Amino acid sequence: MEDILTTALIESALKNKTEVLLLPSVDSTNNEAKRLIKSGRNTELLIVSEEQTAGRGRQGKSFYSPKNTGIYMSLILFFENGSEELLKITTEAAVAVSRAIETLSSKAAKIKWVNDIYIGGKKVCGILCESVKSVDGKTAVIIGVGVNINTAEFPESVENGGSIGSEISRASLVCEITDELYRAVFSGGDVIPYYRSRSVLTGKRIYFIKDGVKTPATAVDIDDRGGLVVLLENGEKQTLISGEISVRTE
Repeated sequence: MEDILTTALIESALKNKTEVLLLPSVDSTNNEAKRLIKSGRNTELLIVSEEQTAGRGRQGKSFYSPKNTGIYMSLILFFENGSEELLKITTEAAVAVSRAIETLSSKAAKIKWVNDIYIGGKKVCGILCESVKSVDGKTAVIIGVGVNINTAEFPESVENGGSIGSEISRASLVCEITDELYRAVFSGGDVIPYYRSRSVLTGKRIYFIKDGVKTPATAVDIDDRGGLVVLLENGEKQTLISGEISVRTE
């Protein structure tokens, strides 16, 4: 059976009723969100595209986004009182996506700090949260999510790419993730215990790259704000709120 996406199908299944913009193709759903905000958009919107021609991830990386095998979406939320912490929202988004995957499949989702979701040791999802000002002075937070559902082949440039590999309809996953995002961001509940329980880095020897400097360390915890607590080789502890992480293999 063909796995179709329609605006009506998504809007009818959403528990949190949100306007939906469905596109056949776009460079990046986050880019489209920014364009709409700059042109005057000041209310919540869910953007979904069948494919992305220039999908973006954190640290300037690309996200492979072919037709029919995954979902590519951005949820625009607005906040009146200044900038929300992007680390907090990224943490909440990782929990939301993990919960959605586990609700709709039998697969156990794991989180690699700060924004990647893994299943069976393979990356199946990337999250990119960005903050911009709307024309009327509100803070717009764009939560971009790309998930590989049944993507079977990846270009050589994609490292360790994988898929959920389950018979999940794209519309169902879009709606489940969206509803979980609202729950995580606005319910006031504590997502950190869940995040810690799914962390793949805790206890691992890692490198982190910050300001162009590569530093060896051991990941020891996730703090209450979603920061990664690391133990340096000199015995000093640091808490990272951004940066690129890789697991040491030696």
